[in-house]
Amino acid sequence: MDVEIVNPWTGNCDYRYDYMSDAQVEALLAASARGFADWSRRTLSERAAVLRQVACGLRNERELLAQLMSAEMGKLRREGLAEIEKSAAACDYYAERAGDYLGDEPVATEARRSYVSYEPIGCVLAIMPWNFPVWQVFRFLAPALMAGNVALLKHAITVPRCADAIARIVHGAGVPAGAFGVLHIDNDATARVIADGRIAAVTLTGSERAGRSVAATAGKHLKKCVLELGGSDPFVVLDDADLDRAIAVAVLSRFGNAGQTCIAAKRFIVVKKVLSAFSERLLSAARDMVVGDPMRDVTGLAPMARADLRNAVHAQVERSVAAGAVALVGCRLPDHPCAYPASVLTGVVAGMPAYDEELFGPVASILAANDDADAVRIANDTRFGLGASVWGEDRSRAEHVARQLQAGAVFVNALVRSDVRLPFGGTRQSGYGRELAEHGIREFVNIRSVWVD
Repeated sequence: MDVEIVNPWTGNCDYRYDYMSDAQVEALLAASARGFADWSRRTLSERAAVLRQVACGLRNERELLAQLMSAEMGKLRREGLAEIEKSAAACDYYAERAGDYLGDEPVATEARRSYVSYEPIGCVLAIMPWNFPVWQVFRFLAPALMAGNVALLKHAITVPRCADAIARIVHGAGVPAGAFGVLHIDNDATARVIADGRIAAVTLTGSERAGRSVAATAGKHLKKCVLELGGSDPFVVLDDADLDRAIAVAVLSRFGNAGQTCIAAKRFIVVKKVLSAFSERLLSAARDMVVGDPMRDVTGLAPMARADLRNAVHAQVERSVAAGAVALVGCRLPDHPCAYPASVLTGVVAGMPAYDEELFGPVASILAANDDADAVRIANDTRFGLGASVWGEDRSRAEHVARQLQAGAVFVNALVRSDVRLPFGGTRQSGYGRELAEHGIREFVNIRSVWVD
């Protein structure tokens, strides 16, 4: 199949490619089996030296990678550069800390010696999305490689050059070809790869629908999987919040990456005492944002990745307005096929798409809460549970509210983000399992008990 890659800003078809043949897929699977035999025998210090070189390669190629991200999915250049540095830092982090996380742990028993060891399990298949084409890959790849596993990447079909550039950098740094490979395949072929006996585990970041499909296939073949799915993160503003600080982060969280972020703030739940002031400031900020060329540093808002995604978000907005929501700013289709304006809806209540669904685009929904308890009720009235934030100057009070929110990560007076030092993942329909930190590197290892008498 001939796949066309259209630049979201220019509308030009910049690249075409074909899916891999069955023979090419088989060659990669066979290489991964051989690669595991080699890579898993290397010491932690040997793997760490290679991973540090991967970090150097990423930094050296940052301009090219940022350009590719802009061309393939519309990311602002400055956001792309930050993403690459974050990915390189993750490689450095695991190179430094993997020994602490994977070293043998002595356990006192009646045995002469007993301990727990953490052993690699084989090839991890990663099914990754287009919205963070570099970070999503290294979020799984850095810990997987340091644990002694090997990996195959099935990236989103719209970012093939990003995937190939990552492979070139990784291999150039010294990771053997058999320890990492890229699969350019469709969903049917992906299901067959999951079922293959040479795949030990699967990690997916994507939609709920994709998560159900991957989990079902992995479960049928008794493969462990980690799922990071959608989110409709609450941004709870209490009546004593520092509005200047809250608004600055609200704008970054909702409109960064053109709103195409699982852990973006999407539902702004504001206690009525400060509802008017917060809404006015958010509206003012949204009006000042203009969609532009993602390669220009002055651009405030990137185009969305594809026209169909833009149209889907607008359909959710229209259905919400038809149900009684009020469009305060934006919420109209511009002439550009991938552009969508920074938009704000108010009067959002249960039963509307803006309340019940994930809006994966630059649309902020403002919801009114009577008090702290009502804000908690609204925040938890969702099938999702990825991230959440609470804003209030009385930190004890804000933390008390935060601890009642059902989410994988809760931030008080700070931007919700993934951080290599903290476990990342969700609950409810936002998935299960964890990436990053100690918890992430231990997701895909054999936790083995050893007893020596």
